[in-house]
Amino acid sequence: MPMTPTALTLRKARDFLLEHGNCPAGSIDERIARSWQRSVLAGLLPTGRLANTEHTAGSNLRHALAFNHDLLAHSIPVMEYLYEQVRNSHSMVILADKRATLMHTMGDIDFLSKAERVALSTGASWHEQHRGTNAIGTALAEANSVEIKGDEHFLERNGFLTCAAAPIMAANGELVGLIDISGDQRSRHPHTLGLVSMAARMIENRLVIASCNRNILLHLHVHPEGIGSVAEGIIAISEDGWVLGGNRTGLAMLHLTPADLSETPLTRVMNVTLGELLSRHTHRPDHPTQVHLHDGTALFVQVQIAENSLTVRKAPAGQPALPSDALAALDTGDKHWHSATDKARHIADKPISLLIQGESGVGKSLFARAMHDSSPRRSGPFVAVNCAALAEHLIEAELFGSAPEALSGARSEGSIGKLREANGGTLYLDEIGNLPLTMQIRLLHVLQERQVPPPGGGQPVDVDFSLICATQRKLNEDADKGAFLSDLYFRINGLTVNLPALRERGDFQETTERLLAELNPGRDIYLAPDLLAQLGRHPWPGNLRQYSSVLRTASAMLDPDEKQIDWRHLPDDLVEELTSIPKPIELETVSRLPQNLDELSRSAIKQALESCHGNISEAARRLGISRQTLYRKLNT
Repeated sequence: MPMTPTALTLRKARDFLLEHGNCPAGSIDERIARSWQRSVLAGLLPTGRLANTEHTAGSNLRHALAFNHDLLAHSIPVMEYLYEQVRNSHSMVILADKRATLMHTMGDIDFLSKAERVALSTGASWHEQHRGTNAIGTALAEANSVEIKGDEHFLERNGFLTCAAAPIMAANGELVGLIDISGDQRSRHPHTLGLVSMAARMIENRLVIASCNRNILLHLHVHPEGIGSVAEGIIAISEDGWVLGGNRTGLAMLHLTPADLSETPLTRVMNVTLGELLSRHTHRPDHPTQVHLHDGTALFVQVQIAENSLTVRKAPAGQPALPSDALAALDTGDKHWHSATDKARHIADKPISLLIQGESGVGKSLFARAMHDSSPRRSGPFVAVNCAALAEHLIEAELFGSAPEALSGARSEGSIGKLREANGGTLYLDEIGNLPLTMQIRLLHVLQERQVPPPGGGQPVDVDFSLICATQRKLNEDADKGAFLSDLYFRINGLTVNLPALRERGDFQETTERLLAELNPGRDIYLAPDLLAQLGRHPWPGNLRQYSSVLRTASAMLDPDEKQIDWRHLPDDLVEELTSIPKPIELETVSRLPQNLDELSRSAIKQALESCHGNISEAARRLGISRQTLYRKLNT
């Protein structure tokens, strides 16, 4: 029977290797070429007899099985599940230890006799040194998932096989075993390698949770729905906040390697401390919390605490207590907001003016009030003036006061003005960039002299207040253009803090919880996880003001016995906006995995088409296949 071009290419490459010691560049996959070379160095020949074949039996096998007890205990349930996916496909599921010795096998009866002839049985070694290129041995050597098909096996006696294997890593990053599907190459399925890799992840997750049950575990995913799925990351944390271990997915999410374990504090990769995570968990233990890595990546985290790890809630000895003032109450974890509160707190007891910058609705007024309440002047008045909300001819009276009957509609006794009302406390000038130039000059004089002339004339009155100003304009640019008085800008700009827009903040969930608590005193109201995630993707042009309004309306839609805000509680226009935001394809959880390989293929195609709204070309691109192949699969 004539060989296929692929088989011919492989035969030529193998012959070239045996003659010249290496494979022709680019002729075959690099991993196969490396494995063939290792096979030659082990003294193997494609058609030769197996000389030093290892096979563990008797007491040695019992010792090996006992040594790998945990690996077997957590792998066998997954193997049984995996076998259900490949049953009646002329194949078998195999577990090997870290030396490539087979620990457990299960498979179709019609394939077992063939398997036994090539020693696919418990105790046999499938290390490359003994069996040449094969999925188990090569995956061990490459420390990566590998599929070896037909004539890619170095030994011709194994050419009837197609094998796919994936390494299983422990929490410390050590390779502890491999899981494999081997079968007749005529029954090869393109999703076998993916299925094996998924099974390896399932085993790894079970091993990490079991081996780190005395540590605090963080379950991670970019979406809250992904937590608890086979695609979640798992990280083990010590009681003092150091990363001790995790599965490969979790380490990859945090951009860590096994070499970083026990050398990396959690705060080096995340914008929160362990104490903050535990506090959030205590407040709402059944809900993931959103955090940000220092590169800006957002992740959802679910904390799992061992019973003997409850002492971590105590602050480490010698560590200063966190501030508990009004500024701290607004600080829910965002690094930019935290930086602003930390800087502002340093000048709260000093005669230094504060300028707050940020978009409309970011919380400038809230910040100003919290600054006052956190200062030594908290018992004095907090006087706020919105410079953008007053007509120009009324601003002078608002700030400097009015003599009796000086204004139409004014009180008969007149007013002393906001500048004098703020004496002993804090004056807050919101949107100061809108203050007319004439008033800017008069305000500058007051700030320089610390005196206010009374309305109608007379002796100036001494005033003593802290000054906080806010604006969404670039006052430095306005000053350069002459639109804002430069001397006044320098006077009010003692310290400038920039408050982030809501879409830029890394504490969306915590901000949501704070707003809901303020809007619903005495009720534990929360958002459905999928809704929270989608709200977090919204741009929120109106920032906190807009978001707070949405939450207020949604809260009003709740029935008295309801606690969870869901999609049906939102206004229709917002639902339309939110559903137009693209949502990435989610990996299936273990409980929803397809029941066989064909169904797995159909499920992947269905997900891709739904995500691409029926666009065949885009779906094929995401699946990594041609349009013709996708059409053919749709018609089968």
